[in-house]
Amino acid sequence: MKPRLILALLMIIFLAACATTPTGRSQLVFMPDSELDAMGLQAFSSMKNEKEISQNARESQFVRCVANAITHEVGGNWEVVVFEDSTLNAFALPGSKIGVHTGLVDLVDNQDQLASVIGHEVGHVLARHSNERMSQKLGAQMGISLIAAVAAPQTPMGQTALSLLGVGTQYGLIMPFSRLHESEADTIGLELMAKAGFNPAESITLWQKMAQASQGEQPAEFLSTHPSHETRIDDLRKHLPKATKLMQQAHAAGKKPNCSK
Repeated sequence: MKPRLILALLMIIFLAACATTPTGRSQLVFMPDSELDAMGLQAFSSMKNEKEISQNARESQFVRCVANAITHEVGGNWEVVVFEDSTLNAFALPGSKIGVHTGLVDLVDNQDQLASVIGHEVGHVLARHSNERMSQKLGAQMGISLIAAVAAPQTPMGQTALSLLGVGTQYGLIMPFSRLHESEADTIGLELMAKAGFNPAESITLWQKMAQASQGEQPAEFLSTHPSHETRIDDLRKHLPKATKLMQQAHAAGKKPNCSK
């Protein structure tokens, strides 16, 4: 296939796959959302079969109360499961699935801190970050295949070009985009929890607690898929005034969650 034809086909694909996230950022997504939903359903089903589910009724009710208030703002029928796991983690998957580890439930002091995490994870789903990450990987693989077709990879020069592309993909595209996704989910989640009536200021307290809990165990920001705790807290502070107004509007509309730990 001629290079010009390859370039034209790529341009058509890229234009057709252009989308916009809730924050207004342009993104490239190739995968059908229905396929991502199916993958999310399958992954969540496997987790429920392989991981122990918490039998603590009070704990589960607390998590579901917070999650239901958050997901009410986005619509849909979300399944929420608390997993018996001491790690500080929670996740949301395409297909409207939310998982929360008991370690995170133990860490938070109140509903607002848990809402900041669940809002963040739902933010990933709303922004189609899973789709975007898969599309990036497919795009990188497509780029490698096209270079292989055009640049004669059997030559030493072709082999060097491919290896450099692999390094560039890892440290020049995929890693920074992952940090971008985390920061974007923070912004979406902060506004989402505020719209549900939770106190967005508690998100800062939560990440301060997370920083203390993981002290000395976090890798350097440059090679991490997550922003440093300091960067995350600074960014949250910048968005706090807007989120506070959203919370006040929610309270005026009668949205006042009351989820007891």
